[in-house]
Amino acid sequence: MSNKMYLLLSGGSRFVFHTMVATFLPLLIFGTLIAGAAHISAQTTVSSPQSTIFRVGEKLTYTLSLGKLLNAGYAETYVASRGKLGGRDSVEIRSKMKTLDLVSAAFFVFDESRTVFAAPDTGLPLYITTDTHTTALPKISVRNYLTRPTASYDLLTLIYKVREAGGVGTFPLFEGQRLYMATFQSAGTITARTEIGNFDTNIFLVQSDFLTAHGITNLFIHFSADEARIPVVIRFTTGKGEFKAVLSAIVPPDPETQTSEPLPTPVPTPVPSATPKPTPVPEPYVENRPLAPELGFQIGESLDYRITTGGSPVAFITLNARERTLFQNVDSLLLAATVTGVEPGNQAFRPGDTALVEVDPETLTPTMIASKFATVFPGLNQTVTFNKRTGSISFGADQPIDAPIGTHSFLSLIYAIRSFNLKPSKDPNNPVNDTRVAVFWETKSYVFTLRPSNPEVITINGEKTSAQMITVNTGNPDLDALALRVWLSTDQRVPVRFSFGAYQADLISGFPSLSK
Repeated sequence: MSNKMYLLLSGGSRFVFHTMVATFLPLLIFGTLIAGAAHISAQTTVSSPQSTIFRVGEKLTYTLSLGKLLNAGYAETYVASRGKLGGRDSVEIRSKMKTLDLVSAAFFVFDESRTVFAAPDTGLPLYITTDTHTTALPKISVRNYLTRPTASYDLLTLIYKVREAGGVGTFPLFEGQRLYMATFQSAGTITARTEIGNFDTNIFLVQSDFLTAHGITNLFIHFSADEARIPVVIRFTTGKGEFKAVLSAIVPPDPETQTSEPLPTPVPTPVPSATPKPTPVPEPYVENRPLAPELGFQIGESLDYRITTGGSPVAFITLNARERTLFQNVDSLLLAATVTGVEPGNQAFRPGDTALVEVDPETLTPTMIASKFATVFPGLNQTVTFNKRTGSISFGADQPIDAPIGTHSFLSLIYAIRSFNLKPSKDPNNPVNDTRVAVFWETKSYVFTLRPSNPEVITINGEKTSAQMITVNTGNPDLDALALRVWLSTDQRVPVRFSFGAYQADLISGFPSLSK
């Protein structure tokens, strides 16, 4: 495959090497890889149950512009093949960017290739290789998730998951050794004019602390309004001007490549043995397999909290990551919140009040909620099921509602927040580092905004601990009237305190004390 990109920077401008690497190039990477999503065709789709859609052989080409520089370059992505990688069904996706090394200092040299082997059933990366030639010595980096699966997408696999979700949702993104969240929201319709014709498109706004960290604002993707949902235009604003990628060519998939062929394994090949290999059999399911380290907790963790109002205790509640087992024949993690004790005269809590949530062990998004709490919390008295493929949510006798894929419950969010990148904004008057997460409450999905503060030392049970306060804005007037907040310990990211309305819950077992 000849995938090249030649990008002309603003004439006469000179940019320092490290500034360009840290600021400009990540913007190109994000925009270009988003452009790499393949569109859908029933005859040539390669998929499996609950799979992300890939079209082997399809190549999309985009004309790039920067500010007033039109036709400044082009970018291509390619769905190369499908087969087996380390014994696992995989799809190979390639992307390459390259600038032309000209004499003028107005040009910046960049040459990077990325190959991602992705799991068709989850869309998550299995093996990622990047090959960078920006200096005299090439740099190759590898991320291997074959033995320790990841719960997050990289830039390339993220867009395929977004396409499967219909352009909306909140998804975990791991890039540059950091975990981010990316939210896609509908933002209207427009007719996009391109070299190859006009497209009726649906516009989606992308928000992420990844974009904020790299100086990107107003990132919009225009997907064709037909069944294919082709990304026709990608545009965003940077300090250097507006970047735009416009679709200029589509190469359809080669039907002959739609069969599943073995992929070259990028891991060392075992020494051949004369002993015949036994017939492979499926590995038996093992309960309570360890969770990914980036989640910040493990199976069996139990956290006890004392709930007070006006300084007086009213109840005790325990959060458990109980077990990892098969739920409806799907690998699941059971999370629980249980009221273990109440004080006399208490009307808000009852002994045995419980919320149980079955979640995906990798993403922590829920598949089922069964909860029963005192009547003061009617939104917690429900049985709810989540459709992971469509995003629809079913509860009671009402018709299912549509919601972004990856929508959380209150309890799953409490655990998921521990792996979020919650870095406070440098300017308190400009909170650009807010994290947005879709959360189901009562009868609909809301987009919660998590606003991080700087760490502070607080006192719990007479012990001092360093914690970061996260303010939660829900968009629901009744919930927002409770002024929801959570404090995470700065070292282990353990929730050490919650506050809601007149109530405060403090951790009373296993909290990280500064005096220890």
